Amino acid sequence: MPTVSEPHQARIGDQQREEAISALNDHFAAGRLEIGEYEQRVGYASAAQTAQELAALFQDLPQPHPVFLPPPYPPTNPPTYPPPYPQTGYAQTGYAAPGYPPPGYPGYAQPGYLPPGYPGFSPDAPFGVDPFTGNPLSDKSRIAAGVLQLVLPFGIGRFYIGDTAIGIAQLLTCGGCGVWSLIDGIILLVNGGTDGEGRTLRD
Repeated sequence: MPTVSEPHQARIGDQQREEAISALNDHFAAGRLEIGEYEQRVGYASAAQTAQELAALFQDLPQPHPVFLPPPYPPTNPPTYPPPYPQTGYAQTGYAAPGYPPPGYPGYAQPGYLPPGYPGFSPDAPFGVDPFTGNPLSDKSRIAAGVLQLVLPFGIGRFYIGDTAIGIAQLLTCGGCGVWSLIDGIILLVNGGTDGEGRTLRD
């Protein structure tokens, strides 16, 4: 049975563990480790007590290795890792790190949008609901609607939110000679309102 060299039997400290984790970060960034295996190896590195335990984590990886590990590495069997736990709702193997989209995710959703399957998602309220009234939220902004009413006093803000009836009336009357559009714009900015489908305008 081969013997392990003395440097590998030496106990290590936090600095050596941090160097090993830094090297694992490089391998993860290069795509050599999947997220599940990477997190497990980082966990082993954080709990390692000897250089031999850290060396086993790099047996199947090319450079970079922690500089304090003297070559060649001892012929120990590398640790085995259980497969990453599956994620419900995703066909891909592996799982996404917290705060990142899952593998194969086709981009980020529109701000404020709740994708299907997300807790609280409702087909009738894809942008959420008003916490005070429970009314579905619109994809239109009350600030944008109010500014359009003030800057373009021809019912443009009403057309923006889908309220075409009032928009046409203001267009034909030049916004009630500007007074109607002015008051309407202030009301939209201060109190908000609903769009053409009755959904509450978002802030």
